[in-house]
Amino acid sequence: MDLSYILNHLGEEREGYHGAVSPPLMQSSIFAYPTVARMRTGFADEFAEHLYTRGNNPTVAILRKKMAALEGAEDCLAFGSGAAAISAAVFASIRAGDHVVCVARPYSWTRSLLRDLLPKFGVATTFVDGTDIGNFEEAITDGTRLVVLESPNSMTYEQQDLAAVARLARGRGIRTLCDNSFATPLNQSPIALGIDLVAHSATKYLNGHSDVVAGLLCGSEALLREVFKGPYMTFGAILSPHDAWLLIRGLRTLAVRMERVAATTMRVLGFLEAHPKIRRVHHPHATDNPQLGLTRRQISGASGMITIDLATDEVAAVERFCDALRRFLMTVSWGGYESLAFPVCAVFPPDAPLRATAGLPLSLVRLSIGLEDADVLIGDLAQALDKL
Repeated sequence: MDLSYILNHLGEEREGYHGAVSPPLMQSSIFAYPTVARMRTGFADEFAEHLYTRGNNPTVAILRKKMAALEGAEDCLAFGSGAAAISAAVFASIRAGDHVVCVARPYSWTRSLLRDLLPKFGVATTFVDGTDIGNFEEAITDGTRLVVLESPNSMTYEQQDLAAVARLARGRGIRTLCDNSFATPLNQSPIALGIDLVAHSATKYLNGHSDVVAGLLCGSEALLREVFKGPYMTFGAILSPHDAWLLIRGLRTLAVRMERVAATTMRVLGFLEAHPKIRRVHHPHATDNPQLGLTRRQISGASGMITIDLATDEVAAVERFCDALRRFLMTVSWGGYESLAFPVCAVFPPDAPLRATAGLPLSLVRLSIGLEDADVLIGDLAQALDKL
């Protein structure tokens, strides 16, 4: 099945809605049945039937088909956020007394779930440097039921050898979950490498317009039915039909957007790597990335996230740089049509030490490259760096 067919046609049964090129928005919360017997079938399999939009909805079903095909999965579930998708996958995979292994720098709410919430229910997590398969081997115990991956992560872009981790986990009967938001299904295929469940913050590149918060979870039908019967239906963190419709619209241009983002990012990356006021540039395709070989084997194209470590020892200098940016909007999130800047120091008080703080240095600024012209973005970065 070719990519253009998936993005533009898969799941869209146009003869069923008067030949409309754009699928209709099925905003209905409930669906009627002509007989008790037919309604009984709806209750028997809400995963596949349209009974109540909290379970399944025709517009959401189109999105599910497209995303499952993009990830090479049997099916997909749609959630109200990426955090909801990851949380549902985790809760469906563990029980009290179990153990989880997770990469050291996951998305902040993934870390909060595993570090702060699950211990209340008797589930422990070991965080490891995922760049070395040996660290997973050492962390796994007889009680390990889940390995949580994020490759690359969304700040400093460390990767895991997904095929190696999948072999290790599968050989011990351990489920694997990978956040694939950074690479998108166009550039990385975790399921093809043996990963069981793949999550996305669809808020990012998949939607691409900064107007939807959504999450997606892809995998085998058996695993997703397990998620559906448990946390999906119980917690109710579903995606609305309207947001699903907007996501379908966003997917139309995914390939061309990512192609433009990749080309611009590589030009910006070259500029930043050569600039004397930048200590280091973090990106999977950076020339000094120690995992560059893994990048070339595992990721087929560039993504638009670049994190720069500014060559300064003052938070005030970081603020001067960020405040001087004119073409980068300063905000959270990433992956939209617009270029963004997120300074780590904004999370901390202004008098926080630049490098003594546990975790990431406050001299880091994450950039998300959008659809603007590369020369415009480079010029904006150059004038802001002059003020550092």
